[in-house]
Amino acid sequence: MPFEELNHTADYLYRCSGGTIEELFASAAMAIFSLMFDERETDSVKIGIKLEAEDNETLLYDLLSELLFLSEVERVVFSGIDITIHDHSLEAVASGEKFDMERHRGGTEIKGVSRYGTEIRQEDGKFLVDIIFDV
Repeated sequence: MPFEELNHTADYLYRCSGGTIEELFASAAMAIFSLMFDERETDSVKIGIKLEAEDNETLLYDLLSELLFLSEVERVVFSGIDITIHDHSLEAVASGEKFDMERHRGGTEIKGVSRYGTEIRQEDGKFLVDIIFDV
């Protein structure tokens, strides 16, 4: 699994990894998806996302915040994402399904994504980042 939950006092702390920067971002997106909803099966809804930022940490923060926003406003339970990144510009297609009260009762309500300590680094040929999700 390209992400793991670490101990944190109040919120959820995840360490995400990927062989490429795109894989790292997808890993972080999958972490937030798995925390928000227990059951995620289909990809009948697809939403395009385009973002630009001054650095990759801000770009990652903006992506996760956008996914959280879209999930709430569009009432979508995301299950996957395809990402392309060039020079701090991102294009992505997030896929999922419409929220169904009967099927999507479990999970955790995420209030936001913390910027604290979010530093993308490379270790042993992999990209890593620790992300705190505020609940």
